[in-house]
Amino acid sequence: MKFGPVALADAVGGIVAHAVRHDGLVLKKGDLVSADHLPLLATAGLREIVIAKLESGDVGEDAAAQRLAQAVAGAQVRVEAPFTGRSNLFATTAGVLAFDGAGIDRVNAVDETITIATLPAWRTVVEGEMIATVKIIPFAVPGAALDRALSAAHGLTLTVAPFRPLRISVISTLLPGLKPATIAKTLRVLEGRLEHARAKIVAEERVAHEAPALTAAIQATAPLCDLLIIYGASAITDRRDVIPASLEAAGGRIEHFGMPVDPGNLLLVGALTRDGVEIPVLGAPGCARSPKENGFDWVLHRLLAGLPVTGADIRRMGVGGLLMEIVSRGQPRTGEAPIPDE
Repeated sequence: MKFGPVALADAVGGIVAHAVRHDGLVLKKGDLVSADHLPLLATAGLREIVIAKLESGDVGEDAAAQRLAQAVAGAQVRVEAPFTGRSNLFATTAGVLAFDGAGIDRVNAVDETITIATLPAWRTVVEGEMIATVKIIPFAVPGAALDRALSAAHGLTLTVAPFRPLRISVISTLLPGLKPATIAKTLRVLEGRLEHARAKIVAEERVAHEAPALTAAIQATAPLCDLLIIYGASAITDRRDVIPASLEAAGGRIEHFGMPVDPGNLLLVGALTRDGVEIPVLGAPGCARSPKENGFDWVLHRLLAGLPVTGADIRRMGVGGLLMEIVSRGQPRTGEAPIPDE
């Protein structure tokens, strides 16, 4: 692409680089200069104008943006018609945005003129929300550069995993001092978390914070649900603690305990098989009783969207996993009042 100031006589067919306004004449950035514009430009006192002209093999900004946007758009994603070198991508349903961030880095590393910007991977999105934008910086790019970007984008797909109206069972364990009002509030908060996914609590049970009682409750409620959430009266501190031990005693397995997200460190992820199908089981951290965002939300959203959550997935949540910290926050196990952030 040629770019720079040219004499008016050589400007016809060029792309206006900088807007020109004079006595009713308006040429906006991106407009094409026609022969009819020349006398008006001369009347405005201009002898030359800054333009861009495509050369052989160049691809215009709109066409290039749309080709790349369409190449990376996956299921439940809509590509908007390009304008001014930009093509936006939108979610067509509520769900979780899923893609490989390394693929975005590969494309952006090809050429400074070709860019993709996205929302963070694994973020919850709503229908109609913009999830990404492809922007071509100049008025055109060499076709070879676009081809390299498309090659770098091979295997990169931005998809939205739709939320599913799952049936949720909840078990709360009880200890002296845990007020019924606290459990009631916890259930209301959970209902708020489930509302956007149209998931429903279909069973709710309260049992003593003891392995035999919890084991029996897990076995009884498993046939009723697609996802089981256990709120402990006391936080899980070890894989051999009451909640993980009860899950294993009920025939389930532990996928991962703990996570590099704060608040949310003491999350348990497991599963229980029912009729050959694994039902995810979450041992909620204390912070899940609060409506504030925490690691529990990150895992819950993926499960509501039908996305598996492995131990490896959780270990990769550390970057960006510090969600909240204040100077006055107390430290765990100092003998002060319990802090439900873990």
